[in-house]
Amino acid sequence: MKELQYPFDVEYLIKNKKKIKKVLLEKEGLLEKRVAILGGSTTSEIKNMLEIFLLNYGIKPSFYESEYNKYYEDAMFGNKELDEFNPDIIYIHTTNRNIKWYPNILDDEATISEMLAQENKNMTQMWDKLFAKFNATIIQNNFEYPYYRLLGNKDASNVHGRINYINRLNNLIYDYANTHNNFFINDINYISSCYGLDRWANQFYWHMYKYALEVPAIPYLAFNLANIIKSIYGKNKKAFVLDLDNTLWGGIVGDDGVENLAIGPEVPSGQVYQEFQEYLKEHKNLGVILNIDSKNEYENAIAGLNHPAGVLKPDDFIIIKANWNPKNMNIKDIAAELNLGADSFVFVDDNPAERHIVESTVEGIAVPEVDTPENYIQIIDRNGYFEMTNFSQEDLKKNELYKDNAKRSQMMSTFDNYDDYLKSLQMKAEICSFKPIYLERISQLSNKSNQFNLTTKRYSLSDIENVANSENYIKIYGKLADIFGDNGVISVVIGHIKGKELHLDLWIMSCRVLKRNMEFAMMDELVAQAQAQGLTTIYGYYYPTLKNKMVKEFYEEMGFTLIEEDEKGNKFYKMNVEGYKKQNNVIEVER
Repeated sequence: MKELQYPFDVEYLIKNKKKIKKVLLEKEGLLEKRVAILGGSTTSEIKNMLEIFLLNYGIKPSFYESEYNKYYEDAMFGNKELDEFNPDIIYIHTTNRNIKWYPNILDDEATISEMLAQENKNMTQMWDKLFAKFNATIIQNNFEYPYYRLLGNKDASNVHGRINYINRLNNLIYDYANTHNNFFINDINYISSCYGLDRWANQFYWHMYKYALEVPAIPYLAFNLANIIKSIYGKNKKAFVLDLDNTLWGGIVGDDGVENLAIGPEVPSGQVYQEFQEYLKEHKNLGVILNIDSKNEYENAIAGLNHPAGVLKPDDFIIIKANWNPKNMNIKDIAAELNLGADSFVFVDDNPAERHIVESTVEGIAVPEVDTPENYIQIIDRNGYFEMTNFSQEDLKKNELYKDNAKRSQMMSTFDNYDDYLKSLQMKAEICSFKPIYLERISQLSNKSNQFNLTTKRYSLSDIENVANSENYIKIYGKLADIFGDNGVISVVIGHIKGKELHLDLWIMSCRVLKRNMEFAMMDELVAQAQAQGLTTIYGYYYPTLKNKMVKEFYEEMGFTLIEEDEKGNKFYKMNVEGYKKQNNVIEVER
C-alpha cells in the first residue's frame, strides 16, 4: 500500500489507521505471528501503527501488551496471560526515561562504572529470562539521546555526561546482540536523530499521556520495527531493477553521448550519481541482485555503464534489458528469467509516468517515489527494503550464483537430451541432518522460499534451533555443487515423528536449482532416514497459495498416494516406505 511507504503522510495514517487495517486484512495468505509488547511507557498507539505496517508486509499480528511500565515485572516474574500468549516476537520498548541511574557530577568513575554494570545486569537478566521461558525472538530498543546536555558539548566525552553514559550503555546492549542469536536492536537513537530529537522528546506527550516520544513520531518508530520483523520472516526484497538515464547518471546517453554524461567528481550533479552508484554497489556486495530496465539501444546502455567515472559496470548486473519494450513487460521477463516473484523487486526510475505504469501493472513490486537525485539514497534507504537481520555466505555470493545459473542455461541449449545435460553438470550434493553451522541459513531459506514450498510454514532461527535439538523430528538439509560452482544450502525437509509415522511439516527448495533432480536426492535420503528409525509411513501435505502452484502435483511425482483433497485445494498424501526405490540417478550424494 503506497500510503505505508516512506515518506509518510503521518496525519493521514493516524487518522485512517482503522480503514487501512480493514483493507489490509482482506489480503490472502497472511502469516500469523504473536507479538508481545513490553513497554516502559505508553504503547497503545505504537501497537496500532505496528499492526498496519506488518499487515502491509503480509504478517497478521496478534498482540500482548504489558500494563504501563510493567515490562520488567512481566519479563522477570511473568504472568498467566503472557505465558499463555507464548509470543513469537517480544518487543521491549524502553527509552532513556527507563534508565534507573544516571551519573551525578559528584560521582567518581568507579561509582559510575558500577552503576553502568548494574544497569546492564538488569537488562541481561531480563533478556536471559525471556529467552529461557519463551525461546522467542527479542527486539530491544537502544537508548536515544537526552533532550538536554547538562555539561554542554562535554556531555559526550566526560563520564558524568548523560550522552556519554547512554553511549556506553548502548555499547553493552550491542555486545549482547553480537553474541546472541534472535536478539535484534530497534535503533531509536538513529530514528530519533533523523526525526529531530527536540520534536521526538516533546515533553507535552510525556506529561499528558506518558508517551516517551511525540505521537506524530510513532509511525517512524513502528515502521522501523516492522522492517526488522518482516526481515526475520523473509519479507525483504531481493533485487533492484534500475533505469539508466537520469537515474544512474545525469543526461541521456543516446542524445548527449557518453562523454557528456554527468557522473563523477567533475560536476556537482555528477557526484550525486556517483554516490548513488556506490550505494547500489554496496547492496550488490550484500547479495542484492542488480538489473537494468532502460529504454535505450543496448550498445548505448553498455557504453554508459562503461563510463570511466562510473562505479557500476556491466558485469555488476545479472540482466540488462535495454530496449524499447514497455518497462513493465521487461520487469516481468526479468522476474521469469531469475525465477523470482515480481514482489522481490524494487524499481527505481526518475520518470513518474514509468513508475506509475509499473506500480499499477506489476503486482507486489516496490516503487519508491524518488524525486531529485539528491534524495535517491535517503528515500530508498529509509524504506528498509533490504533490512539486514541475518545474512549468510550464500547471500554474499548471490550475484555469482545467478551468473552461474546463466552459464548453465547456455550449456543446456547445447544438449538434445536433458538427462545428458544434468549428468554433464557433474553435480555433487551433501544431504545430512541439521548442523549448527547451517541453522541460520536454513531459517532464512524457510522464510524466503515461496514457489517450491509445500506447506508455506515459516521458521525463525529459534524455531529451527528447537527442531534441530529435538529427537522427534527428521530434519535434513541439502547442498548442491556442480562444475559451475557451489549453490550452498538450497533445500530443507522437516518432518515430525508420530509413532511409526512421519508427517512432513516443511519441504522447500531454492528456485535456483529447479529441475536438477535435487528433490529426488532429498527424497531418497528422507526415506533412508525414516527406514533407519523404523518408520513405516510418510504423510505429505500441500497447502496452495498464489505462489506455490508449481508444486501442486509434487507428491504424486515423488510416488505418494493422494488420500484427501478439500474444497480449498489442500491435499493430504501417504506413502509406505517399504519397497521404495531410489529415484536420483544424476547427483552424487555425500551423506
